[in-house]
Amino acid sequence: SMTPPGHWVSIALQVAEPAALPLDRNVDLLVRMGLAMADAFVGCWHEKFKYNLVRPVTYIRRAIDPKWEPLLITPPFPEYPSGHSTVSGAMDAVLTAFFGEDYAFEDRTGSPDGRNPRYFKSFHEAAEEAGISRMYGGIHYRSAIVDGLIQGRCIGEQVNALKTRK
Repeated sequence: SMTPPGHWVSIALQVAEPAALPLDRNVDLLVRMGLAMADAFVGCWHEKFKYNLVRPVTYIRRAIDPKWEPLLITPPFPEYPSGHSTVSGAMDAVLTAFFGEDYAFEDRTGSPDGRNPRYFKSFHEAAEEAGISRMYGGIHYRSAIVDGLIQGRCIGEQVNALKTRK
């Protein structure tokens, strides 16, 4: 799936295969990713309805140009923080803990749909790009992205601290 969770699982599986992780490490990775994703969504949506900020399309149409359209379809829930960024920050933290800082990888998730593979120098770089894409698409302000990435990374670090084996 090209949803944020599906995309990150695809990346993890692509990275885990050549790393030849033993089964128990693969399971540990996927469990941590699942926990971090679930907590990232819960934490993000808690904040969305706490702050209840309007999306760029609402503000721009009211104050600047009533005919403006974002590049991406605007979701029907509050803007802040960015869910995509929160999940991506959490996945950055989990995957970096498993594979290390500056772990370069190729993302072939879109290849079956005819898109070229993407190359990243680190999970951090991929998470940053995933977040900023939401601003370029017109559905988030920068603060929602920056704070979402921070929130997600914090959640990911909490999940990394869990004992899942022995």
